[in-house]
Amino acid sequence: MKKTFLVLFTAITALSACNKNDDNKGGVFTGPETAVYHGKAWTWIELNNQGSIDKAAISINDEALNSVTVGTGGGGTHHHDDNIVLKFHPKADVTLFDHIGLDWNPDGHPPAGVYDKPHFDLHYYMVTPEVRETFLDPAKLNAGIPAEYLPANYFGGDPVPAMGKHYVDLTSPELNGGTFTQTFIHGSYDGKLVFLEPMITLDFLKATTNFERALPQPAKFKKSGYYPTKLRVTKANGVTNVILEGFVYRSAS
Repeated sequence: MKKTFLVLFTAITALSACNKNDDNKGGVFTGPETAVYHGKAWTWIELNNQGSIDKAAISINDEALNSVTVGTGGGGTHHHDDNIVLKFHPKADVTLFDHIGLDWNPDGHPPAGVYDKPHFDLHYYMVTPEVRETFLDPAKLNAGIPAEYLPANYFGGDPVPAMGKHYVDLTSPELNGGTFTQTFIHGSYDGKLVFLEPMITLDFLKATTNFERALPQPAKFKKSGYYPTKLRVTKANGVTNVILEGFVYRSAS
């Protein structure tokens, strides 16, 4: 009898543990690796136990950062020669993001004297690559987001076909006599938010082991969902992570 009870107790305990794990929706979920020059990059998300987003990130290893082709500066242009599509794990369907466009600018891009350092544009897109490639209508590219749906002090610049209209933070150091190291951009098409973009220099990514900043927030949001409030850059074991975190649920208004 005692042996039978022990076996039954063990079975019940194991079943309970299994059910508990089934109820736990959290974890880290990694997207497919993609070659970047002589290295690689990949996306990952971290979900909490309720299945909501805690972090959405891109990882780039040292082999990639050390092998990208670096120009001489001068501003270059936005182009698609070094644009890489990085997919998220299917679990990312709980987020607003569909994929990351990892765009390498060996000479930087305009305006000259501001963003003309070798840098990555890390577009966290809210649409599929196929939809993004249709962003070609000049009127829709130029259509602006109403001010209340942008953070204070954000200003719309020139649009880029197959990307969207870019909005920069006028209080950023590089726009006030400082040096460009990292900044955070919003992007739109047809007056709707379609991407969030950390833009970070190669030198900053190589030199940084732990960096955190708050992200300016709009007064209103057109689409309900979880939006990041922080940007973090970390480095460990030969990998640099660019992480959006501090997600807060916003209701459309």
